[in-house]
Amino acid sequence: MSAQEYLTISVLRLVLQHYSEELRSKSKICANVFCGAGRECAVTEKGEPTCLCIEQCKPHKRPVCGSNGKTYLNHCELHRDACLTGSKIQVDYDGHCKEKKSVGPSASPVVCYQSNRDELRRRIIQWLEAEIIPDGWFSKGSNYSEILDKYFKNFDNGDSRLDSSEFLKFVEQNETAINITTYADQENNKLLRGLCVDALIELSDENADWKLSFQEFLKCLNPSFNPPEKKCALEDEMYADGAETEVDCNRCVCACGNWVCTAMTCDEKNQKRAQTQTEEEMTRYVQELQKHQETAEKTKRVSTKEI
Repeated sequence: MSAQEYLTISVLRLVLQHYSEELRSKSKICANVFCGAGRECAVTEKGEPTCLCIEQCKPHKRPVCGSNGKTYLNHCELHRDACLTGSKIQVDYDGHCKEKKSVGPSASPVVCYQSNRDELRRRIIQWLEAEIIPDGWFSKGSNYSEILDKYFKNFDNGDSRLDSSEFLKFVEQNETAINITTYADQENNKLLRGLCVDALIELSDENADWKLSFQEFLKCLNPSFNPPEKKCALEDEMYADGAETEVDCNRCVCACGNWVCTAMTCDEKNQKRAQTQTEEEMTRYVQELQKHQETAEKTKRVSTKEI
């Protein structure tokens, strides 16, 4: 045996001896320490026991499906992942996870929230104010009301009222005003613009005919007008803009004081209910929500007058 080989063997013996001593020391220090699933006892530099996430699980195969919908090689891997991620994961059942069909509420409907409505209104006002021309020494300028009057007459079909389609054509004259991109889908963004135009009309539509006279149009886009924050009523409770509720697998959202619901066909546990719930019934339910809303608003107005 050469001197080099002898030295190598000696070093290996020392390493093994040190490792063996470490194991005995760890075994002694961690003897009465229980760390729980997914954790193991380790010894700190000060020689004190501490619990850490398991460094490596044994590779035996016994697949389990976690409550997070993820398949793990075995129980140890599941609990280790729970420890590493700091999340609560339990064993749902043994074996690989099965693909689950969606039975939960559908995606939220496309709606114009108050923030969307107010942002569109802000952009329109900013655009109109940029067209104001002050009076000169020898020429008359254009004030805000005159600019609004010009656009009103340009898009009015002759009945002295602007409906939703006419208002939308007016808004579409400015690229910045219509560039609201809340959704990834361009069709949804186009729908959003139309819904926000309806929301703007509702702001100052005093006779509820969904058309604006010039005075109503002027009030809607008056820079000093502060749009009220409207809430949605449901079962004697008031909900803020953006609140959500569920009807079977459909989702209803509070937007600008109105409940807006999806009309999706439910499946699995909601299948029987969905088959008996026609489109008319869904419409009737939404109408009930709106009627409840109107009743709550009337009660609020009466209370305000009494005060």
